[in-house]
Amino acid sequence: MGIHGLHRQREWDEVVTVTAPPGAGADATLVVLGPGRIVVEDGSPVDDAAVLAAALRTEPPYRARVIQRGDGRLGIAARRIAVLQLPVDPGGDDVELSFDGVERVVRVDGEPSPADVRALSELGAARFETYVVSAHRLDADLWEVDVAPL
Repeated sequence: MGIHGLHRQREWDEVVTVTAPPGAGADATLVVLGPGRIVVEDGSPVDDAAVLAAALRTEPPYRARVIQRGDGRLGIAARRIAVLQLPVDPGGDDVELSFDGVERVVRVDGEPSPADVRALSELGAARFETYVVSAHRLDADLWEVDVAPL
């Protein structure tokens, strides 16, 4: 199997173009957690969050990228994400937990940590025997999570 047999992971689940509402902000990256719950990660979102909801069929939670096209239109791309509420705050904004079948290693913001990440362990163990769980804080105790085999 040569390189032609490899499949690239799709970056977005949905991409749309809509007419920009009056007062549309600059380009933005944001996370839509549910109706009325939007976390702005970068930039300035459109003033009316209903524009996103009306334009997209993707169900929350999702990450969206809003781009001003310069012709009175917005390009909006969305990708579903997995979100987990962590009952114990591990500190920091980025957590990585790896388990190789013998040893668990936890890093918080890139540094080794004794943080209690039991909820992340349970999530990883439910999917794979050995795993890496990456978590990024979205808002307070809500974290975007990704689980991959090790």
